[in-house]
Formats: sequence, C-alpha cells, structure tokens
Amino acid sequence: MQIDIKKTTSPKKHPEDKDLSFGAIFTDHMFNMDYNPNKGWHNPRIEPYSPIIMEPSSMVLHYGQAIFEGLKAYKTKEGKVHLFRPKDNIRRLNSSARTMCIPEFDEAFALDALKQLIRLEKDWVPKSEGTSLYVRPTIIATDPFLGVRASNTYRFFIILSPVGAYYAEGFNPVKIWVTKNHVRAVRGGVGHVKTAGNYAASLYAGEEAHKNGYTQVLWLDGVELKYVEEVGSMNIFFVIGDELITPMLNGSILPGITRDSVLAIARSWNVKVTERKISIDEIFEAHEKGTLKEVFGSGTAAVISPVGVIKYDEKIITIGDGNVGPVSMKLYKELTALQYGHAEDKMSWIEPVV
Repeated sequence: MQIDIKKTTSPKKHPEDKDLSFGAIFTDHMFNMDYNPNKGWHNPRIEPYSPIIMEPSSMVLHYGQAIFEGLKAYKTKEGKVHLFRPKDNIRRLNSSARTMCIPEFDEAFALDALKQLIRLEKDWVPKSEGTSLYVRPTIIATDPFLGVRASNTYRFFIILSPVGAYYAEGFNPVKIWVTKNHVRAVRGGVGHVKTAGNYAASLYAGEEAHKNGYTQVLWLDGVELKYVEEVGSMNIFFVIGDELITPMLNGSILPGITRDSVLAIARSWNVKVTERKISIDEIFEAHEKGTLKEVFGSGTAAVISPVGVIKYDEKIITIGDGNVGPVSMKLYKELTALQYGHAEDKMSWIEPVV
C-alpha cells in the first residue's frame, strides 16, 4: 500500500527541551489507517494531527475494544534518529489484536509507516539526554453499534509526543504502595495485553496511593492476593542477595519490552537471574534478614525506576539506604547508552530512522 502524505499548513511551535513533561504535547502529524471486512486494512495516510470524528455509538466507547503500544525515538549526539526495539512493540501490538478480536496488520508495513511519520517529524525529536519522542500506536473499534460483539471496523493511528521524564522524581527512588483491596488482572483474562481496560482498572487504587503520598501501586495476584505481579506502569524487579528476581509471566502480567531488555542485559553480565513467583511476604522477610538489596521497576516511559520505599498494610520499609542502588544504576546507564547511541548495539535492538 502507498501511504498518502498531507502536510500541515499550520505547524506548531516546538517546545524547549527543558519545558517538556510527559504526554502533554503532540506533533504536527499523525498516521491513520482504516479497516473494514471488504477492504481489509486500507487508506493509509499521514495527515495533520486532528480530532477523530466518530459516532457516539462507536463500540470502543461502550465495550472498550482498544489496544495500544508505547515506544520511543531518540536523537543521538550526531543528530541521527533511531527507535529502540520497535519490531518487538509492533509484534506485541499484533498479539494484543489477536486477544482482543481485532484484525491483525502487516508488521513490516506498520514499521515503515512509523518511520515515514518520524522522518516527517524529525525536528520534533528533542536533543537533550533524558528526553525522547514518545510513540503511541493505537487501534480502536469504530462500528456504530450497541451490542456485545467484536467490531467489524477499526481505526489504526499513531501519534507522537516529545517528552521529558515520566516521573516528577526523575531517576530517583519512588515510593510504592501495595494494595490488598483491589486487583488489576487475573490469569485467563487480558492482564498480559496492552488494552485500555487494564489501565482503567488501575485508576482507583492509583488515586488512593497518590493521596497517601505514594507514586505507584504494586499489584498482587488476583487469586490469592499473595504474589507480586507488577507496578502500575512497570514490571518489577528485586535484588535479593546476589540474585535478580522478577515475577514470571503468567497471563496476568504484561510482557514488557524493557523487562525483556533488563533480563537479556543482566544475563549477558552473568548475573543470576530468576523468573518465578515471589510473594510479598518473601520481600518483607528478605528485608528483615538484610538480603533485600534493591527494588526497581522497568518500562518504556521511565526506563528504570528505583524504588526507595514500599508500604504493605501498616508496614513500611526503606530499600537499602533509600538511594539508587548499583544494579539499578548500572542497568539504567546501559539501557540509556544504547538508546542514545553511546554504546555498541550488540543485541541488534536499534532501528535507524533518519
């Protein structure tokens, strides 16, 4: 398919890197593509960023049939622009599509469309370390129909946003709160899918955590309320003794791209890495014994986010001395060095764009 390109006649002023927050500013153009049963995926186009006109009865608004991804483009000191592991994000979007009964798309075509969009918007990619161009591919159901079934029509769109740090704390330890009163997902559901409803399910507990001075919620499994699963926007890791432990993927945990990157890098360093069930009681017992060295989250938005404090029931523990630990720091430096082009790409994770 040929992608039609229509450029804006009213370009926006680019923000200064120092003024960037996360997800509040959007570039001049977006990618759009439509689906219906007769034509399949068709009419791919890059056009000015604008509202999507849809019927009030559009199925996405009533039944939540929506999936998305999050990845980033980075500018190197030489002025080149590249993406970090985009093929994995696109592959995961198609996996989400299968689970949510959305028609699959051509992954190579989607990557090419994304590259064309970023080439057009290359001047929007911020230059400073710690900044990037956040990429949000999304697919939504558009049938005007009130009835519970899969839609027959869809819109695939990609929008871009120049961003700074995800957390106000930056690369400093955050405080997380463990909830026993709420669950985000259960095995056999859609917890492993990047679908809108998963995030809606996290909002109530997230607001409660914020009111109590905590940055994120640490979710326990939805069956026994015993085993650690993930943080609101991140996968979670624990350094206990000389072992790096993360909850195993079980159908209710998102298979994070950054999670996978952390595991691959740690194993390349010959770190003892384990993916298994780990209970919240085990975490607190390890702290009492003095073997819990570090806790950190991983995700596209924050990359690595050290955890300084965990609250569970009435118990509050400080991880280590409350500062960034050596494993977190080393992983953050390694990942960001790859993303900004300062280190050799031995894993073949970098995709050149411009």
